[in-house]
Amino acid sequence: MVETRRDASPKPAKENPLPLIGTPAFKAEAHTRYAELRAAGPIHRVRRADGFRGWLVVGYELGREALAHPLLGKDPAPFAERLKSVGQHILLAGTGLGGNMLMSDPPEHTRLRRLVAGAFTPARAEDFAPRIRAIADKLLDSIAPLGKSDLVETYTGPLPMAVIAELLGIPAECRDDVRNWTRTAIGNPSDAQRTSLLSLNTFLRELLEEKRRHPGPDLLSELIHVHEGEDRLSDTELLGTAVILMAAGHETTVNLLGNAVVALLEHPKQAGLLRKHPELLPGAVEEFLRYDPPLENTPTRFAGEEVVLGGEVIPRGGVVTIALTSAGRDAPMGAGERPEELDVTRSQVKHLAFGHGIHHCLGAPLARMEGAVALGALLERLPDLTWDAPEEPLPWIREGITRGPLSLKVRYTPQPSLSESSKGA
Repeated sequence: MVETRRDASPKPAKENPLPLIGTPAFKAEAHTRYAELRAAGPIHRVRRADGFRGWLVVGYELGREALAHPLLGKDPAPFAERLKSVGQHILLAGTGLGGNMLMSDPPEHTRLRRLVAGAFTPARAEDFAPRIRAIADKLLDSIAPLGKSDLVETYTGPLPMAVIAELLGIPAECRDDVRNWTRTAIGNPSDAQRTSLLSLNTFLRELLEEKRRHPGPDLLSELIHVHEGEDRLSDTELLGTAVILMAAGHETTVNLLGNAVVALLEHPKQAGLLRKHPELLPGAVEEFLRYDPPLENTPTRFAGEEVVLGGEVIPRGGVVTIALTSAGRDAPMGAGERPEELDVTRSQVKHLAFGHGIHHCLGAPLARMEGAVALGALLERLPDLTWDAPEEPLPWIREGITRGPLSLKVRYTPQPSLSESSKGA
């Protein structure tokens, strides 16, 4: 105990430092760190690794409220000068980040979503399922005979790139560059991040110009000609939409698959259930999205005016982020169910991995289908999949809003390729 003299002037209490989130150390222990924050309340003032000071929502119910709150906007343009004053330089419309639904608010968001929504239907995802399985089998053919592999390099990484590249009509010889640009572009703000985003922007602009001259049976060609009455996507809006499709349609699915594989390797009985009952896979994908979603945090939201959220007063221009990784472990459950446990038989799974409200992910049907098909193929083709080096710590993405493993070294009994199997039949 520290004693003070009665006549001593009172000293101001030391302010507790704001929690620092988004660092490599934090992300490596994300579930533990978020559990500590949830225990103290559903929303916290925090420091972010990218330099922002703002509010982080860690509770499910408050996260759901924040995602749909009409005063928490996505468009950074009104706050560009304030962001610049704290070292954050945003890339606006015309640079491949603006002009899309993710970075806009009503009424512009309503208009953009209406124009492109027809291209993202459950029926379209269903139609593409056989092609996803063919891509999965081709990748598995190359690794099944080997007995060991790093699945991030050979399966969970290349499969989503192949799927989105075919959908958008990206030439095969460009896909490695596009994958590298996309991965860096969604990291923390930096010179490398801005350079990658602009490189992706330049590539897609040129690709759109080529498809305008020579349209093909792909989604970009379709979006060029989409219209509602006289309304069409402008060149800037088309470019922004293409960039966000590439980023959201690729990297998030890489991490959906990677996180799901980690969960199954850590819970082999759950993997066994899915091998025995593949009809559980669609529901299991919802459980994976809840248990460890591919986006750790949402992109930034800005308070259009003073907002009270979970008892916290957020001033106009205040920055709010929703921790989706945390919200999943706080989701409502049935009696006796525990959110920290993985259960692929769980019914009526609730999660916020695809957002909520007007910004709910348009690509959700494709992501769900891709997850179910790709995981089903992996479990079927490699029936005794396990860790190759279980003593090694698993490396996680070190920055940005995504969450997923950087490496998945596994081993299994070597299996013949499908072509070899058919020869022996």
